[in-house]
Amino acid sequence: MVKRLLDCTASEICRFNKKDLLASIAGCEGRVLACETIGITPPLLADVTNAEYAASLGAEILLLNMFDVQNPVVQALPKVPPCETVRELKRLTGRVIAINLEPVDPEIAKTANGGTMWQMTPGRMATAENARLAAEMGVDMVVLTGNPGNGVKNDAIVQALRDIKDAAGDCLILAAGKMHAAGVIGEGGASILTHQDVSDFTAEGADIILMPAPGTVPGITQEIAHDLVTQIHKSGALALTAIGTSQEGADVDTIRRIALMCKMAGADIHHIGDTGVPGMALPQNILAYSIAIRGERHTYHRMASSVNR
Repeated sequence: MVKRLLDCTASEICRFNKKDLLASIAGCEGRVLACETIGITPPLLADVTNAEYAASLGAEILLLNMFDVQNPVVQALPKVPPCETVRELKRLTGRVIAINLEPVDPEIAKTANGGTMWQMTPGRMATAENARLAAEMGVDMVVLTGNPGNGVKNDAIVQALRDIKDAAGDCLILAAGKMHAAGVIGEGGASILTHQDVSDFTAEGADIILMPAPGTVPGITQEIAHDLVTQIHKSGALALTAIGTSQEGADVDTIRRIALMCKMAGADIHHIGDTGVPGMALPQNILAYSIAIRGERHTYHRMASSVNR
């Protein structure tokens, strides 16, 4: 029997294969916290990476947004060869590392978010080659999703799953879905994730299905989320609820309310986004979310456990 992730030490986590890690997450019964961080922005603590900061507040999974596998950058990380970026972050944090890859149409990618930090780069595209590079770098999980305005459609996620599962699906956990409409008219609100999308994503090899957390986008209620999670679990996948609407910068009471709605909906993994301020959620909100879904004992145990264990 695989040990629950919230009880695992760094040395135990690093020995997990894909099957073990999925079982370890499932065994936590909705008490796994994933924090999304951005490595290309100045870190909140200047000389400590945002990922390390999030890990120190109790996150089990560190999701790197804007991470370019062809040109990896994590500000404040000790200097290492580019191919060692992820392994160095794992050494420093002892955590599961995930990255976003975006199934953006190449033509749309040329103009979407032009001149902003969200503008697409080749190493962030959801391609089989980028997934292989991620696996070689030590990434544990790839999340196929879209940043604001990048025009990621659900049918493009299906195609990306089809391509990537053959290239790296045996060693990478594959998560799929959207936190918001990602700039696609007609795939907003309750249409961000439909029952058909769940069926399509799981049929193409998704291990985890991502959806907006209740209360974060118009129309996603606790009841709708619970209905989708029920289907996800029947399909044999895990459910990840996500705060991707900058509400990671809301007040602590709002965060606690969202956390409990996600818990009641049946989430296996609770995600909190990366732009409370640019780079990561507000630290007090990461801590509040963690305590809301698992209490102080497990939160402080995760925070206190040395990466040398």
